[in-house]
Amino acid sequence: MKPSLYYAKITQIALFLVLLTGVDSAMAAPPPVPVLPPPPSSYADVADFAVQSATIIDARIRRVREVDAARAVGVPAHLVRLYIEADVQAVLYGRDPVASRVAYITDQPRLANGRPPRINHQRMLLFTRAVAVTNQVQLVRPGAQLLWDAGRDMTARAIAAEMARGAPPPAITGVSQAFHVAGTIEGESETQVFLATEGGQPVSLTILRRPGQAPRWAVAFGEIVDESAAVPARRTLGWYRLACGLPAGMPRTAISSSSDSEARAIARDYAFVTASVGPCDRTPPVPAAPPAR
Repeated sequence: MKPSLYYAKITQIALFLVLLTGVDSAMAAPPPVPVLPPPPSSYADVADFAVQSATIIDARIRRVREVDAARAVGVPAHLVRLYIEADVQAVLYGRDPVASRVAYITDQPRLANGRPPRINHQRMLLFTRAVAVTNQVQLVRPGAQLLWDAGRDMTARAIAAEMARGAPPPAITGVSQAFHVAGTIEGESETQVFLATEGGQPVSLTILRRPGQAPRWAVAFGEIVDESAAVPARRTLGWYRLACGLPAGMPRTAISSSSDSEARAIARDYAFVTASVGPCDRTPPVPAAPPAR
């Protein structure tokens, strides 16, 4: 064999071995699979219970017993009252001590055959109020427990962290009054909307329009409306209160003292706010199943 052909053959074999080694290495060590975040849960489903809670508990159900009819007076036919014992996995929110195992009562929908739901050994998020006994908890509502999943856990922890920094904004019950003032130049205006709340705390919206600029709005949870007022980020308690509490449209009673042109401007600015906030993501209630015959 000529030397040139010999060295060419050696080079081909070496190149083949290099490629083969690369294939073997790729097969032996596949690229890591990226860890995806949990899918987002309904924020409102969690917040509806969380804002009323003194303690939020991650627990696994250990034992379930149906409460006898004599102690479940007034429970609708499509629900069943259960006495539950659960092992505490973690306390997501709360400052009071909680035992490693707790007991509580809850009302849950019956199955289609009329029997209680099969929730033994299920992991739950419990939303509870303060009680004197450390090994017992009381749900903020008879059914204030949610089946645990990673999305709900992440949502509950985010809400718990926000509540730990301060009291949640009040629940909005309607619009009490709204005003519109035109500016000194064409296209300039300010609208203020004062909201009614569950506890009477002041909450107001401000919508500003300036020539050549996009309209801006902000909400103030408190007496003072200043530069600190801002638009609440989505999936925060401020956003939740607005998304799930603002009426769909401006009520006539809130603008009864306004002129027709002012009323139209107020309705336009209010619609701008509700569109910016977006819809409440609360899961619609499941219709009650008829009792088994």
